Amino acid sequence: MERLTDQTALALHRRRALRAPALFLREIIRDEVQERLALVNRSFTAPLVVTDFPALWPDFPCQAPQGDHLPLPGAAHDLIVLDSLLHWANDPIGLLVQARHALRPDGLLIAPLFGGQTLHQLRAALAEAEVALTGGLSPRVLPMGEIRDLGALLQRAGLALPVADSVTLEVTHPHVFALAADLRGMGEQNALAARLRRPTPRTLFLRTAQIMNDRFSDVDGKIRSTFEIVFLTGWAPSPDQPQPLRPGSARHHLSEVLARLAPSSVDGAPKITD
Repeated sequence: MERLTDQTALALHRRRALRAPALFLREIIRDEVQERLALVNRSFTAPLVVTDFPALWPDFPCQAPQGDHLPLPGAAHDLIVLDSLLHWANDPIGLLVQARHALRPDGLLIAPLFGGQTLHQLRAALAEAEVALTGGLSPRVLPMGEIRDLGALLQRAGLALPVADSVTLEVTHPHVFALAADLRGMGEQNALAARLRRPTPRTLFLRTAQIMNDRFSDVDGKIRSTFEIVFLTGWAPSPDQPQPLRPGSARHHLSEVLARLAPSSVDGAPKITD
């Protein structure tokens, strides 16, 4: 199988991120996970967070990831959180299967990761700048999955009661170089296996910065970047879990239920200013 990620480079990036961390998005991920846990009517006695940033999870036992492997004993935990690992995994289904084997029956898995809308502005600006300057494209921004496809991974890994939901955030920076610094501070810079191994000309970044300023800036002149955080939730199979109703057993038509619901509106994504 062709590798997407250079796991050695990713581990190095995440260690370096601790020197000048920019962890505001990781703090949001942690808080969102804790909110989801608060909604579960369950006390977890053997939790584990697999993370490169254990200081963000002081109330949980933590273990550092080892690339695409989870060297965990079978049926040892009733809660596992895979903290921002799956979007860099070369075999995300394999990683989920390993987590399922490490869960006790009816144990809970939560796997937050970045989704397909993440950094779409930077992706577009880099591509336009590189085509204009070199006539081609290089692997510079990680391809990330759409929420529907990501949710299907849970079932393929044998997890029960799968749920995928997302939070979309809009972050502003004074310029693209500040965005790049924050990506380094999160350990999320380019770790693609097919990335170029020679220095990138500064002219490419200057052209990218101009495109971001022209197309993706707000009234204050700050550039906007989208981060879509997807939360995958599933349970290790257990005979005591609720089972889906058999087809045709519903007592009400969906149209009747929808007719009783008043229309609602949802505010736009929150804005975070650097």
